Amino acid sequence: MPVTLRLRRLGRRKVPAYSIVATDSRNPRDGRYIEDLGRYYPLDQPARVEIDEERARYWLEQGAQPSDTVRSLLSKKGLLLATHLKKTGHAEYQIEEAVEEHREAVAERDEDFQMTAKERRRRALERERQRVKELEEQESEEEQEEDAESPDEAEADAQDDAAEAEADAADAEEPEATADEAGEAEADANEAEAEAADAESEAETDEDAEASDDEATDEETDTDEQK
Repeated sequence: MPVTLRLRRLGRRKVPAYSIVATDSRNPRDGRYIEDLGRYYPLDQPARVEIDEERARYWLEQGAQPSDTVRSLLSKKGLLLATHLKKTGHAEYQIEEAVEEHREAVAERDEDFQMTAKERRRRALERERQRVKELEEQESEEEQEEDAESPDEAEADAQDDAAEAEADAADAEEPEATADEAGEAEADANEAEAEAADAESEAETDEDAEASDDEATDEETDTDEQK
């Protein structure tokens, strides 16, 4: 016997309510059924569903096929997901966690769908502000962690600063030493020039003396010849 899960109409005219039943697919909509699983009130705001989840999962595991509307209702309740996870060998606690997460996501989606465009924009703006606030708090915490250095790190930084200061001082002294060396070299050059000038002057003096001697000798020669 092919079993289906579908709606059976209840309630008075223009105020519909439905029962969710497991029935033979060959029976008429409002005819005989096998088991009553719950109620569906589409006119409530939001629409309300009351269902025996354990029995609904039982019929799904037995191969019962839900109608389109009942499939949508069972999906929102997470019963189709629970049936699938059980067939794939998941543990019961894993199924419960997955169903709970699924229901929260569905509830949030339905809430967003029922809101007006203005309310959706307002909620999106609030979420963005919250995200910016969290980022600012995170950056502030990171800056505080960077500022709160350990004593060892502070001492190491002080030693590095002292070493850099000594290196800068040594670099500053080198030009002075170079300047002193340049002055000494210049003084040596001046002294060498003075010595060269003195030597040249002495050479000129010697040449003049030799020339005078030569002239005196010539004069004496001429005198002797005249005699």
